[in-house]
This record gives sequence, C-alpha cells and structure tokens, in this order.
Amino acid sequence: MNRTRATIAVFAATLWIAACDEKPLSYGDANSIIAVMSAAQWEAVGDEVYDALEPTITTVRAEKTFTVTYQEPYAEFWDRLRRFRQTLVVGSREDEYVQDVLAEARDEITENGLHQVYDVWSSGQTVTLILLDAGWGPDDLRPYLPEVNGLLDGQYRRYAQNRMYFSGVDSALADTLSLEAGFTMYFPDVYRWEQRDSIYIFRNDNPDPSELIRQVAVTWRTPAPGLLEQDALLDWRTSLVAEYNEPQDVVLENSGNRAYDFEGTPAYEVQAMWRNPPERGWPAGGPFVTRTVTCDSQDRTYILDAWLYAPGKEKYEYMIQLETLLDTFRCTS
Repeated sequence: MNRTRATIAVFAATLWIAACDEKPLSYGDANSIIAVMSAAQWEAVGDEVYDALEPTITTVRAEKTFTVTYQEPYAEFWDRLRRFRQTLVVGSREDEYVQDVLAEARDEITENGLHQVYDVWSSGQTVTLILLDAGWGPDDLRPYLPEVNGLLDGQYRRYAQNRMYFSGVDSALADTLSLEAGFTMYFPDVYRWEQRDSIYIFRNDNPDPSELIRQVAVTWRTPAPGLLEQDALLDWRTSLVAEYNEPQDVVLENSGNRAYDFEGTPAYEVQAMWRNPPERGWPAGGPFVTRTVTCDSQDRTYILDAWLYAPGKEKYEYMIQLETLLDTFRCTS
C-alpha cells in the first residue's frame, strides 16, 4: 500500500471510530426533568421530589415551572428517557447507573453531594447528580431538593433570557430612549416600538399575533405622586390600557403584589391576569406584570406594564422574558 492510500485508510478509520463513539443528541424540553433512582426509593420520596421540583406559578391558571417524570434504571423506556436533556440522578457509588455518571466526570467527583455532569448518555445533556451513601433514605435526600430547584430554575431562567436576546440587543433604541424619554431599556432587535405623546409601547407579536404577543408599555406622571400601591396602580393601568389595541379587564383572583427596592428607590409590583371584556365576543386573556418606580432626580413616577398573550402555550418562559425586560429599566439624567 502506498503512502497516500495508507493515509486515506487511517483517516477513514479515525472517522469511523469517532462516529461509533459519538453520542446521540439529547431531546426533551428544557423544563422537563427525568428523575432516576431505584423504584423502592422513588416510592419513598417521589411525592417530595414532585413538590420540590414542580412549583407552580399563576398565569391564566396554575402552571408548573418544571415537569418531572420518573424512570426506573434499566426498566422499559430506559434507553430513550435517559437521553433527555435534563436528568436528575439520585444514588450511591454502588449503583451502575451512577457509575455511568461518575465515569463521564472523569474522577472529578470525590465527595457526596450535589453535582452536575454533562453529556453522560447523550450530547447536550445535563445530568444533576445527588450522590449519597448506599442505603440512603428520604432524610438524606430532603436537604438537597430546594438546592436542586434553585439550581435548575436559575439555569432555566438564563436559558429563557438567552433565547430572548438571540436576535441581538437593540442598543440604538436604548440610546434613543435615554436621550429623548429620560429612561432606558434593553429590548431584543425583534421588538418594534411606537411613541404616543409620553407613552412608549414595545411589542413583539412574531410569528403571528393570534398565536403570541409580548408587549411592554412605559409612561410617567410628573410631579411624582410617589409610591403607588395596588388600587392606585391598577387605576393608572386602566387608563394606559385605553391606548392598547386590545382592551383588557383585570382579574385579581390568584393575583400577587410586592413592595421592593429598585436601585435604592421604593417600588411596587402587581401580577395578575387580564381578559377581554365580554362584549368583545371571544375569550382571550393572559398574565400581566405592572410596576411603578419613582425617579426623584426627574420628579417622575413611572408605570411599566408588561403583558402576554400565548393561547395554548406554556407561559413560564415568556413571563421570565417580560420580567427580564422590566428589570433593564433605568432612569437617566
């Protein structure tokens, strides 16, 4: 065999080995979790896992932030479900399925506790491992569950924010708002905007407004009336909604409110649901978040109103995106 043919043969063999070693792609939603542990242990702790990892938020109804599915190791569907994008594995070093995770970690995990390992059974996968002693029970697992929820929720929020800004940040709009309106916000490039006197409306209704609308509106009052709480804030929102294309009634059932500190200034927020007035003839609704912030240096009190229309869709990701946009608000000099 001449040198050229030998080189080609070696290269082809290398590609074949790499293809054999390549892991299949992970699948599943970013907020779907496959929980893996023995059947006996799941029987003892399953309800607590559900309670900890499936908290609910209120949109148009109670909605789980995550969905947990139990899978017994090596049982039916194991080969498929272990490839999910998000997998929670609980066990000890004696468990064969845990050994798979530790092998991928390449001896970096030396102690019990909470760990994350990537690409164990599929490419693009995150395995959250709770490593315990053999014979562990509910008391051993319980302290880790709030930490797992906080970890996964934080990662999901970053995922939602990254998806929102995938199109890029409209920094030119932020500069325009700073110079002309006295505030700044950072919207993705896909948002369009309009000004009606002192009312600024930012909207993303891609791919179709009958399927998905995300909208934020900002305006202010001066002299600043100071901190406005729920009733006064919702009255102001009602006058703002008159400028929208979609009339909205407020539904306060399962609503929430909070006073909080915003850049050293007292602020207030209401989260509730809107719905079309009955005379509109068709049912439509969704969640909204409305905030009031006072900027003493401008003698202005701002209202920031964000609302969502997403029929038939899970809404947690979109609410994270709207709250992230509101968090970018800043008063400018």
